[in-house]
Amino acid sequence: MSGQTFAQKAIARAAGLPDVAVGQIVDVRPDLILSHDNTAAIAAMFYRLGLKKVRDPDRLAITLDHAVPPPTPRHAQNHAEIRRFVAEQGIRNFFEAGRGICHQVLSEEALVLPGQMILGADSHTTHFGWMGAFGAGVGRSEVLALWATGEIWLRVPESIRIVLTGRLPPGVTAKDLCLRIFRDLGADGGLYRSVEFTGEGVRHLSVESRMVIANFMAEFGVKNAYLPPDDRVFDWLAPRRARRTGEPIEAVRERIAAGALYPDPDAPYEAEYVYRLEDLEPMVACPHAVDHVRPLREVAGTRIDMAFIGTCTNGRLEDIAAAAAILRGRRIAPGVRLLVIPASREVLEEALRRGFIQTLVEAGAMIGIPGCGPCMGNHMGIPAPGEVVISSGSRNFRGRMGTPDAEIYLASPAVVAASALRGVITDPREIAT
Repeated sequence: MSGQTFAQKAIARAAGLPDVAVGQIVDVRPDLILSHDNTAAIAAMFYRLGLKKVRDPDRLAITLDHAVPPPTPRHAQNHAEIRRFVAEQGIRNFFEAGRGICHQVLSEEALVLPGQMILGADSHTTHFGWMGAFGAGVGRSEVLALWATGEIWLRVPESIRIVLTGRLPPGVTAKDLCLRIFRDLGADGGLYRSVEFTGEGVRHLSVESRMVIANFMAEFGVKNAYLPPDDRVFDWLAPRRARRTGEPIEAVRERIAAGALYPDPDAPYEAEYVYRLEDLEPMVACPHAVDHVRPLREVAGTRIDMAFIGTCTNGRLEDIAAAAAILRGRRIAPGVRLLVIPASREVLEEALRRGFIQTLVEAGAMIGIPGCGPCMGNHMGIPAPGEVVISSGSRNFRGRMGTPDAEIYLASPAVVAASALRGVITDPREIAT
């Protein structure tokens, strides 16, 4: 038998099988099942079917993150219904409004580990590939089935390998790499594929940069994304998991590393692409498609009204630090609004300790409650018709931020901060830090 890709190995493990073939349909038992503000709608379906108790409450994780604080009575009622469901079902992995965005929070809590599987009612569940876990988004009815039975079927996806070499140059980020991939291969270039990153370039990426890649690959249409876990990943997860279990960190770290999965050298790949990180430059996704990508130099000077740093793709400490470095001792341009929303309370607390938040506030930024914020167009920064937004988010289709007539550009947090400073789309490498 030929070698196995990561996706084959992870699905085989979750299915309790020695191996699986590409294209095979198997029943899997994920280690964790994720939902967020959509939990109330799923729970309503669950009870309408006459179901009483979820199969395994300890395998559920629920966050309130998409509309926090609730902007309307309807959203507040939704949260109240979720809290009741959590209490009725005895769900321990529940994270209240303000704790942060589901993918960031579950990573910080080390609820998922390398080699494990998480299925979630959110498309960006690909996020967990940063640690070498199999993360995939599924629909609400699929989550309902998982609550009731603990299992669901998956088709084993074909795999694409992306080889990274070298290091990112100053001012260029993992976001720029992703945008370049989208430009080259199209937004549907990874449709229902497992995209597996490899190469010595991965080793030079920070944990937070790896999160960007796996998370943002949802916009490439993938079933899941994967980066091979290494010591940097194990060292990040071990103390967090140890806090949950009370075990010695070294013992936990050893067990985490033992559970990691890696593709075989002769694993079958549908396609392979190579990216030299040192050759990349800042990129921008222009309205109104994530693969309408151009080098920043081609759109530099475009006027903006609003700048947004945050979301599950780019709301981490590394992102806030990059913005603070650009804005330290400076003020954003007149007529521009800069909104910064940390991805989690942990990120916010550390940004406060390091002085990043003070720097941003002094520069004229508004700081939001950890959560999704205006990314979905719920509240906390909806643009006016005709306004131009530059965002570190993941989507820029018409109406994504609540206003169909607004234009949304996507870029790295450094580009967003530099653009807020000058009032036009700006290359951060032009600004001394």
